[in-house]
Amino acid sequence: MTETNTVNHPKVALVTGANKGIGYEIAAGLGTLGWTVGVGARNEERREAAVDKLRAAGADVFGVPLDVTDDASVTAAARLIEEQAGRLDALVNNAGITGGMPQEPTMVDVDRVRAAVETNVIGVIRVTNALLPLLRRSPAPRIVNVSSSVGSLTLQTTPGAETGPISIAYAPSKTFLNAVTVQYAKELADTHILINAVCPGFTATDLNGFRGVRTPQEGAAAAIRLATVEGHEPTGRFFDDEGEVPW
Repeated sequence: MTETNTVNHPKVALVTGANKGIGYEIAAGLGTLGWTVGVGARNEERREAAVDKLRAAGADVFGVPLDVTDDASVTAAARLIEEQAGRLDALVNNAGITGGMPQEPTMVDVDRVRAAVETNVIGVIRVTNALLPLLRRSPAPRIVNVSSSVGSLTLQTTPGAETGPISIAYAPSKTFLNAVTVQYAKELADTHILINAVCPGFTATDLNGFRGVRTPQEGAAAAIRLATVEGHEPTGRFFDDEGEVPW
């Protein structure tokens, strides 16, 4: 499949960490819009259960074994998507971890920081670079990095702002991811690839022990919007449901 014959084929997306929570709902939302969606996830049983559930709801999906921290896994995932679809129109880098608790700077096990950065930042770079050749085959490729407002240095330093608990692993990893998003946007500025960061809000998922106040469907909405945005703007920006989030 090449760019010249995409008109007669559905658009194709890969969502990482798509077997549950926000990732699952992003895949479901894109499926509802008629996209073909690769459901990326490490755990085979949960991945296939998600694929079965999405197919039962009428979505055109396929499972993608994917561990974003493993080079061989990411390479194999890119190969599978090429075989299944031949190109990629949207990549949603959703997979993420907190790194575990506690995360007070003076008490943290540095392995928690290392793990958060490996998944939330390096994993995004690894997956994005592996999938860029397929994204370049699309007439309107989109990359969405699922970040968090806790990564906003502006909000973290604003008195009274809601920024969650003290976190030296998770929150800075999202700050790092935001900075990475900007650097990709600068390098890709002369291409038709748009890349943005998105905050899903305080969503009830297992990442936070289901303490969030938003549903996964609500948390998925902004990412779906950015994955399907038309035109050449925006790029290199940070959004939530209400608009732009300060860096």
